[in-house]
Amino acid sequence: QLQASGGGFVHSGESLRLSCLVSGSTVSDYAFGWIRQAPGEEREVVSCMSRYSGLIEYANSVAGRFKISRDNAKNLVYLDMSQLQPEDTAVYFCAAVDFSHHCAMTARLYDYYGWGTLVTVSS
Repeated sequence: QLQASGGGFVHSGESLRLSCLVSGSTVSDYAFGWIRQAPGEEREVVSCMSRYSGLIEYANSVAGRFKISRDNAKNLVYLDMSQLQPEDTAVYFCAAVDFSHHCAMTARLYDYYGWGTLVTVSS
């Protein structure tokens, strides 16, 4: 089970940290991704992290502003978001896929999704 939290209302330029609590398994069992969906838009993978090799990828829209990480001891996956802009407004989900040395920047490849958390950025 995946449970995302940490969303909220912020102004342009501010930061937020999203957390994804993994239960029933461990963060070392899967590759993870953070996926967002804005109203009327398709799901977009903003970042992913592989299970073993330490591979991390970012969408061009967030590169240099967002950072994905994980804490194996706490069974948490994080998404640190800085310099937030109104176009970052979306529901953010964490998701898991059973890849070993890769991660997925395509939303349909993910096997497990958690509940989303809403991020609203005001100009």
